Amino acid sequence: MRFWGDGMPLIDLWKNAPATVAQFTIEQVVSFAGNGKLIDASPCSDELREYLSNADTPTLAKYATHCLTDKFEKSGQVLQDIVNELGRRLDYKVINGLYAGKKNAVGNDGLWLSPGGHSIVVEVKTTDAYRIPLDVIAKYRSDLAENNAIGGESSILIVVGREDTGELEAQVRGSRHAWDIRLVSVEALAKLVLLKENSEEDATGEKIRSLLVPIEYTRVDALVDVVFATAKDVESESSLGPTQSDGELVVNNEGRVIDDVSNRRPHILVVREKIKEELERIFKSPVLQKSRAMLWTSDKKIRSACTVSKKYKGSGSNNSSASGGYWYAFHPRWEEFLKGGEEAYFTLGCEGLDRFFNIPLHDLQNMLSSLNTTTNDKGMYWHVQLEEDIEGKVSIYIPKGVPISLEKYSVSL
Repeated sequence: MRFWGDGMPLIDLWKNAPATVAQFTIEQVVSFAGNGKLIDASPCSDELREYLSNADTPTLAKYATHCLTDKFEKSGQVLQDIVNELGRRLDYKVINGLYAGKKNAVGNDGLWLSPGGHSIVVEVKTTDAYRIPLDVIAKYRSDLAENNAIGGESSILIVVGREDTGELEAQVRGSRHAWDIRLVSVEALAKLVLLKENSEEDATGEKIRSLLVPIEYTRVDALVDVVFATAKDVESESSLGPTQSDGELVVNNEGRVIDDVSNRRPHILVVREKIKEELERIFKSPVLQKSRAMLWTSDKKIRSACTVSKKYKGSGSNNSSASGGYWYAFHPRWEEFLKGGEEAYFTLGCEGLDRFFNIPLHDLQNMLSSLNTTTNDKGMYWHVQLEEDIEGKVSIYIPKGVPISLEKYSVSL
C-alpha cells in the first residue's frame, strides 16, 4: 500500500528523499515502484532494478534477509532481482531471467557471463522444503546453448535462501548433474561481494568467481589458492611497505619506508567515507565500490580511483617553503578502469585537511610522464607526491620540474 503523498514513483522519491527510502522495508520499496505490481517487463520491475543497482551491498543483504524471513507477495521475484544484482557486483555481465515461465522461453532466473568467458545459469530458491527439478534446470542450460545465448564452458549455480541445505546437497550429489552444479546461500554470496569490494587486486575477483564454478576438491590446491589470494589482498590493507595495493604509499622517492599505516587505518576510513559522500553530491548519484579504491556510479559512466594519505614531515623536494607532504601511488590498472568511464577522476584525500583533490583523468595523464615510477614483482606504479606550503596551498611535486598547483581541483569536505 502506498503511503507517501499522492503516490510519488520510487525513483523520484528516492532522489528527493533518500533518507526516507532508506527506512523502508524492501516490501515497501516495491510498492512504490511503477504501479506496485511486479511482473515481467513492467515499470515496477524496471524501477525496482534501477533502485537496487544504486543500493550498497549491505542494504542488498538486508533486503534479501527480509525476503527470506518475512515473506510477502512476490518476495521470491524480489530475491531473484537482488541475487542478480549481487552477481553484477562480482563483475559478471548479468542477464535477468523471467519471473514467470512463458511458452517458448527459457525459464532460468538469471544468466551470468564472467569476464573470462564462463557462463553460469542461475536458479534462485527461497527454500529446499521440496525437491528441485534438476533435470529442468539442466534443460535451461542446454536450451540457452542451442539458442547461442551461452557458448564455451558453462555451469549451473543454485542460490538458496538458507544455509541448512543438506537434503538439497544430497540430491545434487546423487544426480547425473553433480559435476555441473554449484550451491551457495544468499548470505554467503553477499559476503563474497563484500570481500571483493574491500579487495584491490584483480586476481582476487577472479579467485572469488572461481568459487561459484564446479571444481573437484579431492585435491584442494585450487581452494587453498583462493583462500591465500583473498587473505593476502585483504592483509595488504594494513601492511607495511612501498607496494600497498590501494596506493596509500608510505615511502619516499628512494623507496625508504617512512610510516606504518596500521595505526592510522581507522582515520583513513573516516576520510574515505567523507569523500565518498561528497562525490555522491557532486556526481548527483550514489557511488558504489568496485574495489577498495575504485568507485563508480551504477551506470559506470562516472568513475573515481580514490586513495587517502596522512601528512608527512618534509616532502623530499628540498623546497624550503613546503611544510609537509602527502604520498600516494597511481596504478596502471586504475588508469585502465578510469578510461572506461565517460567522466573519470583521480581522487586524493589528505588526512588532516578539510578538503580533497579531484583530478580529471586527462589532466593527470598529462602529468604522468613527469613523475617517478617504481617497478617490482607486482608491476609498475607512479609515485604521486603532494606538497603543502606554509600558506596551506597544495601542489603536486614534479621531479626536476616546476610543481603543479592542485588548488583548482580542491573540493571542500
